[in-house]
Formats: sequence, C-alpha cells, structure tokens
Amino acid sequence: MNPHSAPRPAGREESPDRRLARAVQRCTGTVLGPYQSAVVRIGFAATWLFFLLREFPHRHELYGPEGPWGWHMARQLIADNHSFTVLMWTDSALWFEVVYAVAVLSSALLLVGWRTRATSALFMVGVLSLQNRSVFMGDGGDNVIHLMAIYLVLTRCGHVWSLDARRRARRPAGAKADPVGPALWAVLGLGLVAVLLFRDRSGEPWIVVLLWLLWLAQGAWWLVCRLAPGQPRVLLDVLANLLHNATLAVIMAEVCLIYATAGWYKIQGSRWQDGTALYYPLKLDYFSPWPALSDLLAGASLVVMAISYGTVIVQVAFPFTLFNRRVKNVLLAAMMLEHAGIALLLGLPFFSLAMITADAVFLPTVFLLWLEGRARRAGRRLRPGRAGAAGQGPAPDVPAPRTLVG
Repeated sequence: MNPHSAPRPAGREESPDRRLARAVQRCTGTVLGPYQSAVVRIGFAATWLFFLLREFPHRHELYGPEGPWGWHMARQLIADNHSFTVLMWTDSALWFEVVYAVAVLSSALLLVGWRTRATSALFMVGVLSLQNRSVFMGDGGDNVIHLMAIYLVLTRCGHVWSLDARRRARRPAGAKADPVGPALWAVLGLGLVAVLLFRDRSGEPWIVVLLWLLWLAQGAWWLVCRLAPGQPRVLLDVLANLLHNATLAVIMAEVCLIYATAGWYKIQGSRWQDGTALYYPLKLDYFSPWPALSDLLAGASLVVMAISYGTVIVQVAFPFTLFNRRVKNVLLAAMMLEHAGIALLLGLPFFSLAMITADAVFLPTVFLLWLEGRARRAGRRLRPGRAGAAGQGPAPDVPAPRTLVG
C-alpha cells in the first residue's frame, strides 16, 4: 500500500461535484488518447502516401489534365457543390505536379511527425484538393481519409511517437527560439494569401476560414510562449486540450457511425439475410486478385455463411460494447481481421488500411505501450551505442490512465 495515500472510509462515495471537477480537470489538463491519436496520424498519413506513390505513374489519368474527368467538367461540378480544391486555380500541368508533390511530401512529414501542426494542414489541403478534383476515382477508404484529414488538424497528434516529441525531449532548458517554425509559418501565410486571391475557385469558404484560423492560432501560440509564458500559456494549453479531446471523441463517434450504418443497411439486404453476400464478390474478376483462393473460399458454403452473418453481428454490436473493455477488444480484433481479409481476398488494400487505422482509435493504451516497449528494445539491439538515449513518452512500465479509447 502506498503510505502517502489515505484509504477512503468504508461506505463513503465521492460526491458528484468532486467527480465532475475531476472530469473537467482531466479533459482540460491532459491530452486524452495520445497514443491512439498518434496511431491515427501515422496510419492515415501512410495510407495516403502509399496510395499516391503506387498511383504515381497514373497520376495524370486519375487527378490530372489527362483524366477522363476533365478540368472543365470538374470546374462545373465544383461550381455546384463548392468542394474545396486548389487544382481549380489553373489547368496547368505544372501546377498539378506541384500540388501532387506537396501532397506526397506532407504525407511523409506527417507520418514521421515533423511540425505536425503545419504538415497536418498541408496534408488536409492535399487530400481535399486531389479527391475533390476527381470525385469518381475513390472508394469508401477515400471517404474515411477525407474526413480524418480534416479532424487531424484539430488534434495534438504529434504528442508522442513523432519527431516533434523527440525535439521537445532533447531541447535543453533556456534554449533559443527555433527559427524553422517562424519561417514555415511565414511561408504558409503567403500560401493563404494565394488562397484568398483564388477564393472564387477554391470551393467551400469554411475551409479557407479554418486554414486562416489555424495560421493565426499558431502565430498567437508562438507569441504567448515567447512573451507571456505564464497564465496565458496555460490557457492556450487548456483550449488545445479541449479541442483535441473533443475531436478525438468525434473520431470515435464517426467510426461507430460508420459501422452502425453499414451493419443496419446489411440487415435489410436479402443476400445478407440468407448468408450468401460474401459469395458474389468472390466471383467477380475485378475483386479477385487471387482467383484460386477466392474459388476455394466460395466453395465453402458454411464458411461464407458464417463470415456473412459474423460481419453483420460485429458491425451492429460494436458501438454497444465500448464500455465493456474485454468484449470491445475482441470485436475490435475481429473487425481488423475482417479488413485484413478484405485486403487479401478482394484486392482493396487502401480501403482496408484506412478502416484498420480508424479502428485503431479504440486500441488499448496498455497494448500500445507494450508495442512501444518492444520497438525500443528492438532499436537498442540494432543501435547498441545509443542504449542510454532519452526516449519520448512515459516508460512502458508506467501505468497509463485508462480512457474510453484504451
């Protein structure tokens, strides 16, 4: 027993106002789910990066001037639905190459967590610009990336497992101001001026407003840290924590909504009701990267029926199991395995990777800390000379606070 902790008297429960005060302190004073938000950042940045690199030889046909969905057709559609994209500024092939290169670069930088506040905004601009340029080129995975790219700019997703966290841990006390941040801030400000000049071609104005608010907030953050590091800095931290925690809750609700709607729509389908829904995509050449494996599975009628019914049950039940950790973790593993099977059997790797990343927001913190510990031990074996180097985040054996996400 800890000698510094006084035991609670038997029969006495914590008062409601104390519980409320503790909950408010938790939401305002800490970043909830830092490891889960880091996994979401890494997963979606990697998914989009791998997709852009795989489709690099076909980029002009997908999103560029040589595609079947021409620039003038896209402009007519965007004039009607007001989707945000900077590719409508001009039909120049050079401008398209610049936007595509920025999308690739921002994905790579967000993946490693370099200047996540700035690169997450660039990542969002790249995702929205390319996807809204050719709206018929994607699938369900693109829709998830589309939404999560917007959510990521509102989170503190570089709190752990990032170059930002490594830089903060190694920065000595009283060090001089980092010149890279202000320089990057100034360059992005020039880009926002260009957005204003082409605001009639950029689509939804609220995205432009959001980008300007993020830019101004980052400038205010830098000034407060330099000129008033006391209570004003504490206030900004509280606001950032609140925004992060609220956005993380929205991401969790979004994932639950995706599965709930998918499950209830499947219930209404006759093929899902009789357990034969999986059989038909296995017989389509377009969704058969491994024809022999697809034929083998399609021939096992009991397995097809079990997977069809199991998919519906897991998707409908998952949102109702969030407050039971053991059941939630079992269903979470089942859904991840299901998406891995979709990637293998139906040839949809990027859709599956996007959904697995979205599921990862519910991974237990203990499991993520265990993975971190394993990765650190593997790194020390590969680099024995740096075994004593300081790491980022708490030690793997330090118990992390339990939350709904883990």
